[in-house]
Amino acid sequence: MSDIDVTNTRSRVDTVQQCLEDIKVILENNQHIELDSRGRTTLTQVLSGESYQDQSLIKLQERLDSMHPADIAAMLEQLPLDERLIVWNFIPSDVDGDVLLEVSDAVRETLIADMNTQELVAATEQLDADEIADLAPNLPEEVIADVFSSLSEEERLQLKAALSYPEGTVGALMDFEMVTVREDVALDVVMRYLRRLERLPPNTDKLFVVDRREVLKGVLSVSDLIVAAPDAQVCDVMSSDIVTFNPDRDAESAAHAFERYDLVSAPVVDAHSRIVGRMTITDIVDYIREDAEQESLGKVGLRDEDLFSSVWKSAKNRWLWLAVNLGTAFFASRVIGLFEHSIEKLVALAALMPIVAAIAGNSGNQTVALIVRALAFEEINKSNAKGLLRKELSIALVNGVLWGSVAGTFAWLLYGNIALGFVMLGAMLLNLIVGAGVGMLVPLFLQKMGRDPAIGSSVLLTFSTDSMGFLIFLGLATVFLV
Repeated sequence: MSDIDVTNTRSRVDTVQQCLEDIKVILENNQHIELDSRGRTTLTQVLSGESYQDQSLIKLQERLDSMHPADIAAMLEQLPLDERLIVWNFIPSDVDGDVLLEVSDAVRETLIADMNTQELVAATEQLDADEIADLAPNLPEEVIADVFSSLSEEERLQLKAALSYPEGTVGALMDFEMVTVREDVALDVVMRYLRRLERLPPNTDKLFVVDRREVLKGVLSVSDLIVAAPDAQVCDVMSSDIVTFNPDRDAESAAHAFERYDLVSAPVVDAHSRIVGRMTITDIVDYIREDAEQESLGKVGLRDEDLFSSVWKSAKNRWLWLAVNLGTAFFASRVIGLFEHSIEKLVALAALMPIVAAIAGNSGNQTVALIVRALAFEEINKSNAKGLLRKELSIALVNGVLWGSVAGTFAWLLYGNIALGFVMLGAMLLNLIVGAGVGMLVPLFLQKMGRDPAIGSSVLLTFSTDSMGFLIFLGLATVFLV
């Protein structure tokens, strides 16, 4: 990214923050804004000055009129619910749909709940078919029915196609805006055709060459179109070496292909090589961002949550994680309870056993991070999985001997018991091996079961290293020390 790009990005971020601060000041100065039963302001009265003389509300409207939908979305996510709904009613209706696409799912629910059916239909029918499909899970059925009836036949088919593919597939992400040409025409004909279009679809770096049955024959890059001789035929300039995607393909693998081949756009074809849509770098970036957000929340057992949602709703969102951790904690406590008599006779065990669990947990998390990353980049397969497992166990063996010796030496020096030092060494060695095995096998198992290996691996790892760490350490201590 160039210095100019960085400056522009920072400028836009600063603009959003400044606008947010200005709007909060305006809202504080106009706390007398009244809402009706649905929480909506009477904008006509506000802007005409019949109810309020404060011109700052008109400035608020003008400020929002000039903002990009993505900036409006970022600002709405940072506002408490009451203020968010007030600002939402000042947003121009012609960008409602674009804003709904940009905000998070949790915030989108609050905005949709504040809109009636007519408003939702008006906002949605302005969008493309693939964008409507993105909003469909959050919209009432009657809204989808009204929007569907307002679309053209071509758009209805596109919407049906987009809704037919599962989330996380290429078909669910593809769009239908693309330029197709025939291979038997001259480049100057293609240029005249493009000039008649109102605009080119975003991220158009290539045109798709098809026959009369819409079967993909090749791609014509815009750069080749510009520099080649105008009288040349498309078939002479086009490239037949094409990266294509099937609509049923996993979106994550498509993202890797975009990175590997430096793609800006790529055609999506069916089983008969007929073009049905295209993927763009914008679709891929949006998918990666949403996937990263879900992964970061999933690692701690959370679903997408509105930062300003009610206490009760936020509490329920966190129950699953707390329930799982409570169960694993009780199990670990029962392991400790089995050795109460040993701990009573040698109090040092209570002080040392958390070290055994913590070190193995940290080492196992390193393994999990590497394996999840390798799975994401499709670097692990049946031929190399066993070799990687042997490597991780060997690393655990080396680290167990090295750091177990360090921990054992400290235990010996602190408590003057060399046997305790050897028990510490043995427990750390064995638990590090447990952590490496679990850290390697659990992500592979979750992926085989069709689950996200990044979500849940750390929970199972912590459970294993805690329970097994306590069991191994206290068991060895009971046999050799008590």
